[in-house]
Amino acid sequence: MKGQQLRTRRGFLQQAAGASVLAAPYFVPARVLGAGDATPPSDKIALGVIGCGGMGMAHLDAFLADEDVQVVAVCDVDRRHLERGVQRVNDKYGQRECRPYGDFRELLGLETIDAVVVATPDHWHALTAIAAVRAGKDVYCEKPLTNSIGEGRALCQAVRETGRVLQCGSHERSNPKVRLAAEAVRSGRLGKVHTVRIHLPCDEEHHRRVMAVSDVPPPMPVPEGFDFDFWLGHTPDVPYTEKRCHFNWRFILAYGGGEMTDRGAHIIDIAQLALDKDDTGPVEYSARGRASTTSLFDAFFDFEFENVYASGVRMVGTSKTGPRGVGFEGDAGALFVPIHDGNLVADPPEILTEPFGDGDVRLGRTPSHRRNFLEAVRTRQAPFATAEIGHRTATICHLNNIALRTGKTFRWDPVAEMTNDDQANALLTPAMRSPWRLPG
Repeated sequence: MKGQQLRTRRGFLQQAAGASVLAAPYFVPARVLGAGDATPPSDKIALGVIGCGGMGMAHLDAFLADEDVQVVAVCDVDRRHLERGVQRVNDKYGQRECRPYGDFRELLGLETIDAVVVATPDHWHALTAIAAVRAGKDVYCEKPLTNSIGEGRALCQAVRETGRVLQCGSHERSNPKVRLAAEAVRSGRLGKVHTVRIHLPCDEEHHRRVMAVSDVPPPMPVPEGFDFDFWLGHTPDVPYTEKRCHFNWRFILAYGGGEMTDRGAHIIDIAQLALDKDDTGPVEYSARGRASTTSLFDAFFDFEFENVYASGVRMVGTSKTGPRGVGFEGDAGALFVPIHDGNLVADPPEILTEPFGDGDVRLGRTPSHRRNFLEAVRTRQAPFATAEIGHRTATICHLNNIALRTGKTFRWDPVAEMTNDDQANALLTPAMRSPWRLPG
Protein backbone atom coordinates (compact mmCIF):
# COMPACT_ATOMS: atom_id res chain seq x y z
CA MET A 1 0.00 0.00 0.00
CA LYS A 2 2.81 2.38 0.90
CA GLY A 3 4.58 1.65 -2.41
CA GLN A 4 1.32 2.23 -4.30
CA GLN A 5 0.80 5.55 -2.54
CA LEU A 6 4.37 6.57 -3.32
CA ARG A 7 3.99 5.73 -7.01
CA THR A 8 0.68 7.62 -7.16
CA ARG A 9 2.26 10.62 -5.48
CA ARG A 10 5.17 10.55 -7.87
CA GLY A 11 2.85 10.36 -10.82
CA PHE A 12 0.95 13.39 -9.62
CA LEU A 13 4.17 15.34 -9.10
CA GLN A 14 5.50 14.30 -12.50
CA GLN A 15 2.33 15.45 -14.18
CA ALA A 16 2.39 18.73 -12.28
CA ALA A 17 6.07 19.34 -12.98
CA GLY A 18 5.83 18.67 -16.71
CA ALA A 19 9.35 18.28 -18.09
CA SER A 20 11.10 19.26 -14.88
CA VAL A 21 12.89 16.94 -12.48
CA LEU A 22 10.64 15.15 -10.10
CA ALA A 23 9.51 13.29 -6.95
CA ALA A 24 9.12 15.20 -3.69
CA PRO A 25 10.12 14.14 -0.18
CA TYR A 26 8.58 15.52 2.98
CA PHE A 27 8.10 19.27 2.94
CA VAL A 28 8.53 21.07 6.23
CA PRO A 29 6.14 24.03 6.25
CA ALA A 30 7.72 27.28 7.39
CA ARG A 31 5.40 27.47 10.39
CA VAL A 32 6.80 24.20 11.83
CA LEU A 33 10.13 25.78 12.68
CA GLY A 34 8.74 29.24 13.26
CA ALA A 35 10.02 30.85 10.07
CA GLY A 36 8.56 34.13 8.92
CA ASP A 37 8.01 35.63 5.52
CA ALA A 38 10.58 38.42 5.75
CA THR A 39 12.38 39.36 2.55
CA PRO A 40 15.90 40.74 2.51
CA PRO A 41 16.70 44.36 1.79
CA SER A 42 16.79 45.04 -1.95
CA ASP A 43 20.54 45.69 -1.93
CA LYS A 44 21.32 42.19 -0.60
CA ILE A 45 21.52 38.96 -2.57
CA ALA A 46 18.79 36.63 -1.30
CA LEU A 47 20.32 33.16 -1.03
CA GLY A 48 19.00 29.65 -0.52
CA VAL A 49 21.23 26.75 0.54
CA ILE A 50 20.38 23.28 -0.77
CA GLY A 51 22.21 20.65 1.26
CA CYS A 52 23.15 21.26 4.90
CA GLY A 53 25.79 18.58 5.40
CA GLY A 54 29.50 19.26 5.89
CA MET A 55 30.21 21.44 2.86
CA GLY A 56 26.73 22.91 2.93
CA MET A 57 27.27 24.20 6.46
CA ALA A 58 30.69 25.55 5.52
CA HIS A 59 29.12 27.52 2.67
CA LEU A 60 26.25 28.60 4.88
CA ASP A 61 28.59 29.99 7.52
CA ALA A 62 30.68 31.81 4.91
CA PHE A 63 27.71 33.44 3.21
CA LEU A 64 26.12 34.34 6.55
CA ALA A 65 29.31 36.28 7.31
CA ASP A 66 29.01 38.29 4.07
CA GLU A 67 27.17 41.59 4.49
CA ASP A 68 26.02 41.51 0.87
CA VAL A 69 24.02 38.31 1.40
CA GLN A 70 20.86 37.40 3.25
CA VAL A 71 20.18 33.67 3.59
CA VAL A 72 16.40 33.25 3.42
CA ALA A 73 15.90 29.49 3.03
CA VAL A 74 17.62 26.16 3.49
CA CYS A 75 16.82 22.67 2.22
CA ASP A 76 17.81 19.13 3.14
CA VAL A 77 16.20 15.68 2.98
CA ASP A 78 17.57 14.90 6.46
CA ARG A 79 15.54 16.76 9.08
CA ARG A 80 18.50 16.82 11.47
CA HIS A 81 20.64 18.66 8.91
CA LEU A 82 17.73 20.90 7.99
CA GLU A 83 17.07 21.99 11.56
CA ARG A 84 20.77 22.62 12.11
CA GLY A 85 20.86 24.89 9.06
CA VAL A 86 17.75 26.77 10.11
CA GLN A 87 19.12 27.29 13.60
CA ARG A 88 22.43 28.59 12.25
CA VAL A 89 20.64 31.18 10.10
CA ASN A 90 18.29 32.29 12.84
CA ASP A 91 21.13 32.55 15.36
CA LYS A 92 22.99 34.83 12.96
CA TYR A 93 20.10 37.18 12.26
CA GLY A 94 18.65 37.10 15.75
CA GLN A 95 15.17 36.16 14.56
CA ARG A 96 13.29 33.14 13.26
CA GLU A 97 13.01 34.00 9.60
CA CYS A 98 14.74 31.18 7.71
CA ARG A 99 12.36 29.14 5.58
CA PRO A 100 13.01 25.34 5.74
CA TYR A 101 12.32 22.87 2.95
CA GLY A 102 12.71 19.15 2.38
CA ASP A 103 12.18 19.52 -1.36
CA PHE A 104 14.54 21.73 -3.34
CA ARG A 105 11.82 22.49 -5.88
CA GLU A 106 9.74 24.15 -3.18
CA LEU A 107 12.70 26.36 -2.32
CA LEU A 108 13.29 27.18 -5.99
CA GLY A 109 9.69 28.31 -6.22
CA LEU A 110 10.41 31.31 -3.96
CA GLU A 111 10.42 34.37 -6.21
CA THR A 112 12.41 36.33 -3.63
CA ILE A 113 15.49 34.11 -3.99
CA ASP A 114 18.24 35.40 -6.30
CA ALA A 115 20.75 32.56 -6.00
CA VAL A 116 21.29 29.15 -4.47
CA VAL A 117 24.14 27.02 -3.21
CA VAL A 118 24.00 23.38 -4.32
CA ALA A 119 25.92 21.37 -1.72
CA THR A 120 24.21 18.01 -2.11
CA PRO A 121 25.98 14.69 -2.75
CA ASP A 122 27.46 14.63 -6.25
CA HIS A 123 24.69 12.55 -7.84
CA TRP A 124 22.23 15.37 -7.13
CA HIS A 125 24.31 18.26 -8.52
CA ALA A 126 23.03 18.13 -12.09
CA LEU A 127 19.30 17.75 -11.53
CA THR A 128 19.25 20.35 -8.76
CA ALA A 129 21.38 22.92 -10.59
CA ILE A 130 19.43 22.50 -13.85
CA ALA A 131 16.17 23.05 -12.00
CA ALA A 132 17.70 26.09 -10.29
CA VAL A 133 18.82 27.90 -13.43
CA ARG A 134 15.51 27.12 -15.11
CA ALA A 135 13.82 28.70 -12.11
CA GLY A 136 15.82 31.87 -12.76
CA LYS A 137 18.37 31.42 -9.96
CA ASP A 138 22.12 31.88 -10.15
CA VAL A 139 24.02 28.91 -8.75
CA TYR A 140 27.11 28.15 -6.71
CA CYS A 141 27.51 24.38 -7.23
CA GLU A 142 29.99 22.25 -5.35
CA LYS A 143 32.65 20.39 -7.28
CA PRO A 144 32.75 18.10 -9.16
CA LEU A 145 30.19 19.93 -11.23
CA THR A 146 28.23 16.73 -11.91
CA ASN A 147 28.62 13.00 -11.37
CA SER A 148 28.74 12.11 -15.07
CA ILE A 149 29.73 13.61 -18.40
CA GLY A 150 26.22 13.55 -19.84
CA GLU A 151 24.84 15.36 -16.81
CA GLY A 152 27.57 17.97 -17.12
CA ARG A 153 26.77 18.74 -20.73
CA ALA A 154 23.05 18.98 -19.90
CA LEU A 155 23.80 21.47 -17.12
CA CYS A 156 26.07 23.56 -19.38
CA GLN A 157 23.29 23.69 -21.95
CA ALA A 158 20.76 24.79 -19.34
CA VAL A 159 23.08 27.55 -18.11
CA ARG A 160 23.66 28.75 -21.66
CA GLU A 161 19.95 28.73 -22.51
CA THR A 162 18.90 30.60 -19.37
CA GLY A 163 21.79 33.06 -19.15
CA ARG A 164 22.23 32.40 -15.44
CA VAL A 165 25.54 32.67 -13.57
CA LEU A 166 27.02 29.39 -12.35
CA GLN A 167 30.17 29.12 -10.27
CA CYS A 168 31.59 25.62 -9.82
CA GLY A 169 33.08 25.21 -6.35
CA SER A 170 36.63 24.61 -7.63
CA HIS A 171 37.87 27.18 -5.14
CA GLU A 172 41.56 26.41 -5.61
CA ARG A 173 41.55 28.36 -8.90
CA SER A 174 40.73 31.49 -6.86
CA ASN A 175 43.75 30.94 -4.60
CA PRO A 176 46.28 33.72 -5.41
CA LYS A 177 49.18 31.23 -5.23
CA VAL A 178 47.48 28.98 -7.76
CA ARG A 179 46.82 31.91 -10.06
CA LEU A 180 50.47 32.98 -9.78
CA ALA A 181 51.57 29.46 -10.67
CA ALA A 182 49.21 29.41 -13.66
CA GLU A 183 50.60 32.75 -14.83
CA ALA A 184 54.14 31.38 -14.64
CA VAL A 185 53.25 28.30 -16.69
CA ARG A 186 51.25 30.22 -19.28
CA SER A 187 53.99 32.84 -19.60
CA GLY A 188 56.55 30.21 -20.57
CA ARG A 189 58.69 30.51 -17.48
CA LEU A 190 59.08 26.73 -17.41
CA GLY A 191 59.84 26.65 -21.11
CA LYS A 192 57.79 24.17 -23.11
CA VAL A 193 55.75 22.07 -20.67
CA HIS A 194 55.87 18.37 -21.49
CA THR A 195 54.56 16.63 -18.35
CA VAL A 196 51.97 17.35 -15.67
CA ARG A 197 52.00 15.13 -12.57
CA ILE A 198 48.83 14.67 -10.49
CA HIS A 199 49.34 13.42 -6.92
CA LEU A 200 46.20 12.02 -5.26
CA PRO A 201 47.35 9.94 -2.28
CA CYS A 202 44.67 7.83 -0.59
CA ASP A 203 46.37 7.61 2.79
CA GLU A 204 44.21 9.66 5.15
CA GLU A 205 42.15 8.26 8.03
CA HIS A 206 38.86 8.39 6.14
CA HIS A 207 40.43 6.48 3.24
CA ARG A 208 41.68 3.77 5.59
CA ARG A 209 38.32 3.55 7.33
CA VAL A 210 36.44 3.04 4.08
CA MET A 211 39.01 0.63 2.62
CA ALA A 212 38.64 -1.54 5.73
CA VAL A 213 35.02 -2.35 4.73
CA SER A 214 35.06 -5.60 2.75
CA ASP A 215 31.34 -6.28 2.29
CA VAL A 216 27.96 -4.61 1.97
CA PRO A 217 26.61 -3.95 5.48
CA PRO A 218 23.16 -5.38 6.23
CA PRO A 219 20.05 -3.21 5.79
CA MET A 220 19.09 -0.91 8.64
CA PRO A 221 15.91 0.97 9.52
CA VAL A 222 15.84 4.41 7.90
CA PRO A 223 16.26 7.07 10.60
CA GLU A 224 13.16 9.11 11.37
CA GLY A 225 13.14 12.36 9.42
CA PHE A 226 15.46 11.12 6.68
CA ASP A 227 13.85 10.72 3.25
CA PHE A 228 16.17 8.02 1.97
CA ASP A 229 14.24 7.43 -1.26
CA PHE A 230 14.64 11.07 -2.20
CA TRP A 231 18.31 10.95 -1.18
CA LEU A 232 18.79 8.06 -3.64
CA GLY A 233 17.01 10.06 -6.34
CA HIS A 234 17.76 8.72 -9.81
CA THR A 235 20.16 6.02 -8.56
CA PRO A 236 19.10 2.37 -8.03
CA ASP A 237 16.64 1.51 -5.25
CA VAL A 238 18.79 -0.16 -2.59
CA PRO A 239 18.38 -0.86 1.15
CA TYR A 240 19.42 1.79 3.64
CA THR A 241 22.60 1.37 5.64
CA GLU A 242 24.22 4.28 7.43
CA LYS A 243 27.59 3.72 5.74
CA ARG A 244 26.00 4.43 2.35
CA CYS A 245 25.07 8.02 3.05
CA HIS A 246 26.53 11.07 4.78
CA PHE A 247 30.17 11.71 3.73
CA ASN A 248 30.91 8.07 2.79
CA TRP A 249 28.76 8.32 -0.35
CA ARG A 250 31.72 9.84 -2.23
CA PHE A 251 33.40 6.42 -2.36
CA ILE A 252 30.41 4.70 -4.03
CA LEU A 253 30.43 5.23 -7.80
CA ALA A 254 26.65 5.66 -8.05
CA TYR A 255 26.92 8.81 -5.92
CA GLY A 256 30.51 10.05 -6.29
CA GLY A 257 33.82 9.27 -7.96
CA GLY A 258 36.15 8.49 -5.07
CA GLU A 259 39.37 10.43 -4.64
CA MET A 260 39.48 10.96 -8.41
CA THR A 261 36.60 13.44 -8.21
CA ASP A 262 36.90 14.41 -4.54
CA ARG A 263 40.35 16.05 -4.58
CA GLY A 264 41.04 15.25 -8.21
CA ALA A 265 38.47 17.83 -9.22
CA HIS A 266 40.64 20.44 -7.47
CA ILE A 267 44.05 19.27 -8.64
CA ILE A 268 43.19 18.49 -12.24
CA ASP A 269 41.37 21.82 -12.37
CA ILE A 270 44.64 23.59 -11.54
CA ALA A 271 46.29 21.76 -14.44
CA GLN A 272 43.53 22.85 -16.79
CA LEU A 273 43.89 26.47 -15.68
CA ALA A 274 47.68 26.53 -15.98
CA LEU A 275 47.69 24.84 -19.39
CA ASP A 276 44.97 27.21 -20.68
CA LYS A 277 42.75 24.23 -21.55
CA ASP A 278 39.54 25.28 -19.79
CA ASP A 279 37.46 24.73 -22.93
CA THR A 280 38.82 21.30 -23.83
CA GLY A 281 40.83 18.41 -22.36
CA PRO A 282 43.09 15.45 -23.11
CA VAL A 283 42.34 13.29 -26.15
CA GLU A 284 43.72 9.95 -24.95
CA TYR A 285 43.08 8.11 -21.68
CA SER A 286 44.58 5.03 -20.07
CA ALA A 287 44.55 3.85 -16.46
CA ARG A 288 45.07 0.86 -14.25
CA GLY A 289 44.07 0.24 -10.67
CA ARG A 290 42.28 -1.90 -8.15
CA ALA A 291 38.87 -1.55 -6.58
CA SER A 292 36.97 -3.89 -4.29
CA THR A 293 34.47 -6.22 -5.94
CA THR A 294 32.73 -7.14 -2.67
CA SER A 295 32.61 -3.90 -0.68
CA LEU A 296 29.88 -1.29 -0.59
CA PHE A 297 32.67 1.10 -1.56
CA ASP A 298 33.55 0.41 -5.18
CA ALA A 299 35.62 3.53 -5.95
CA PHE A 300 39.32 3.18 -6.80
CA PHE A 301 41.88 3.87 -4.07
CA ASP A 302 44.89 2.32 -5.83
CA PHE A 303 45.37 3.72 -9.32
CA GLU A 304 47.62 5.23 -11.96
CA PHE A 305 46.53 7.05 -15.08
CA GLU A 306 47.93 8.84 -18.11
CA ASN A 307 46.12 11.42 -20.23
CA VAL A 308 47.55 12.99 -23.38
CA TYR A 309 46.52 16.39 -24.75
CA ALA A 310 46.40 17.07 -28.49
CA SER A 311 49.57 19.15 -28.01
CA GLY A 312 51.42 16.07 -26.74
CA VAL A 313 51.53 17.20 -23.10
CA ARG A 314 51.21 14.15 -20.83
CA MET A 315 49.24 14.29 -17.59
CA VAL A 316 50.31 11.42 -15.33
CA GLY A 317 48.49 10.66 -12.09
CA THR A 318 48.94 8.33 -9.13
CA SER A 319 47.32 7.50 -5.80
CA LYS A 320 50.67 6.58 -4.24
CA THR A 321 51.80 8.32 -1.07
CA GLY A 322 53.23 11.77 -1.63
CA PRO A 323 52.37 15.45 -1.42
CA ARG A 324 48.86 16.11 -2.72
CA GLY A 325 48.99 18.53 -5.61
CA VAL A 326 50.07 19.07 -9.20
CA GLY A 327 53.52 19.38 -10.72
CA PHE A 328 54.48 20.97 -14.04
CA GLU A 329 57.68 19.99 -15.85
CA GLY A 330 59.10 21.95 -18.75
CA ASP A 331 62.40 22.10 -20.63
CA ALA A 332 63.44 25.17 -18.59
CA GLY A 333 62.14 24.39 -15.12
CA ALA A 334 59.59 22.74 -12.84
CA LEU A 335 56.87 23.92 -10.51
CA PHE A 336 54.84 22.09 -7.85
CA VAL A 337 51.50 23.39 -6.57
CA PRO A 338 50.23 21.76 -3.37
CA ILE A 339 46.52 22.26 -2.81
CA HIS A 340 44.88 23.95 0.16
CA ASP A 341 47.26 26.88 0.76
CA GLY A 342 50.62 25.14 0.56
CA ASN A 343 53.75 26.98 -0.57
CA LEU A 344 54.70 26.80 -4.24
CA VAL A 345 57.96 24.98 -5.02
CA ALA A 346 59.82 26.19 -8.11
CA ASP A 347 63.08 25.07 -9.73
CA PRO A 348 64.71 27.44 -10.40
CA PRO A 349 63.10 29.76 -7.81
CA GLU A 350 63.23 32.67 -10.29
CA ILE A 351 60.25 31.12 -12.07
CA LEU A 352 58.02 32.87 -9.54
CA THR A 353 59.87 36.20 -9.38
CA GLU A 354 57.53 39.17 -9.67
CA PRO A 355 56.77 41.54 -11.22
CA PHE A 356 56.06 39.77 -14.47
CA GLY A 357 57.00 41.46 -17.72
CA ASP A 358 54.71 43.19 -20.19
CA GLY A 359 54.50 40.11 -22.37
CA ASP A 360 53.60 37.74 -19.54
CA VAL A 361 50.11 36.44 -18.83
CA ARG A 362 48.28 38.10 -15.95
CA LEU A 363 45.16 36.51 -14.48
CA GLY A 364 42.71 38.35 -12.28
CA ARG A 365 42.49 38.06 -8.52
CA THR A 366 39.57 37.81 -6.12
CA PRO A 367 39.28 37.97 -2.32
CA SER A 368 37.63 34.51 -2.39
CA HIS A 369 35.87 32.06 -4.69
CA ARG A 370 32.52 32.81 -3.07
CA ARG A 371 33.10 36.55 -3.38
CA ASN A 372 33.90 36.04 -7.04
CA PHE A 373 30.50 34.35 -7.41
CA LEU A 374 28.70 37.23 -5.70
CA GLU A 375 30.44 39.77 -7.91
CA ALA A 376 29.39 37.78 -10.97
CA VAL A 377 25.80 37.77 -9.73
CA ARG A 378 25.97 41.56 -9.39
CA THR A 379 27.76 42.34 -12.65
CA ARG A 380 26.55 39.40 -14.81
CA GLN A 381 30.17 38.80 -15.78
CA ALA A 382 31.58 35.27 -15.98
CA PRO A 383 32.97 33.92 -12.68
CA PHE A 384 36.35 32.19 -12.42
CA ALA A 385 34.83 28.66 -12.63
CA THR A 386 31.98 28.69 -15.13
CA ALA A 387 29.79 25.67 -15.88
CA GLU A 388 31.89 24.85 -18.94
CA ILE A 389 35.12 25.02 -16.93
CA GLY A 390 33.70 22.81 -14.19
CA HIS A 391 32.34 20.38 -16.76
CA ARG A 392 35.66 20.04 -18.60
CA THR A 393 37.55 19.35 -15.36
CA ALA A 394 34.95 16.85 -14.15
CA THR A 395 35.04 15.16 -17.56
CA ILE A 396 38.73 14.33 -17.13
CA CYS A 397 38.02 12.83 -13.70
CA HIS A 398 35.10 10.77 -15.01
CA LEU A 399 37.04 9.53 -18.05
CA ASN A 400 39.85 8.36 -15.81
CA ASN A 401 37.34 6.45 -13.70
CA ILE A 402 35.86 4.97 -16.89
CA ALA A 403 39.34 3.91 -18.02
CA LEU A 404 39.84 2.27 -14.61
CA ARG A 405 36.48 0.50 -14.78
CA THR A 406 36.92 -0.80 -18.33
CA GLY A 407 40.65 -1.41 -18.24
CA LYS A 408 40.86 0.08 -21.71
CA THR A 409 42.86 2.79 -23.43
CA PHE A 410 40.65 4.97 -25.60
CA ARG A 411 40.57 8.18 -27.58
CA TRP A 412 38.32 11.10 -26.59
CA ASP A 413 36.82 13.73 -28.85
CA PRO A 414 36.41 16.90 -26.71
CA VAL A 415 34.06 18.44 -29.29
CA ALA A 416 31.69 15.51 -29.90
CA GLU A 417 32.25 14.34 -26.29
CA MET A 418 32.46 10.68 -27.31
CA THR A 419 35.16 8.03 -27.12
CA ASN A 420 36.12 5.49 -29.76
CA ASP A 421 35.04 2.64 -27.46
CA ASP A 422 31.43 1.47 -27.09
CA GLN A 423 31.93 0.18 -23.55
CA ALA A 424 33.33 3.53 -22.43
CA ASN A 425 30.55 5.46 -24.20
CA ALA A 426 27.95 3.42 -22.34
CA LEU A 427 29.29 4.85 -19.07
CA LEU A 428 29.13 8.54 -20.05
CA THR A 429 25.61 9.08 -18.65
CA PRO A 430 23.85 6.99 -15.99
CA ALA A 431 20.51 5.32 -16.55
CA MET A 432 18.15 7.20 -14.24
CA ARG A 433 15.56 5.53 -12.03
CA SER A 434 12.04 6.62 -12.88
CA PRO A 435 10.62 9.18 -12.54
CA TRP A 436 13.87 11.18 -12.54
CA ARG A 437 15.37 12.11 -15.88
CA LEU A 438 17.69 14.61 -17.53
CA PRO A 439 15.92 17.24 -19.62
CA GLY A 440 16.01 16.40 -23.32
